[in-house]
Amino acid sequence: MRSLADLVEEGVRGRTVLVRSDLNVPLDGDRITDDGRIRASVPTIWALSRAGARVIVTAHLGRPKDGPDPQFS
Repeated sequence: MRSLADLVEEGVRGRTVLVRSDLNVPLDGDRITDDGRIRASVPTIWALSRAGARVIVTAHLGRPKDGPDPQFS
């Protein structure tokens, strides 16, 4: 698997890069109580962006308490 440094070195300018980030952060209602995972993903996103990539970030946030909800599928 290629590393971030490999991708930047090979050249990502003008390319679209899909980044799957673990942004499953703890919440207290609608309030994020620990943004560490979000902050940890920022250097990767910035490095790709500065190298000229179009960055698409994908993630998910938890699991529904009552099971899957078709409106979100």
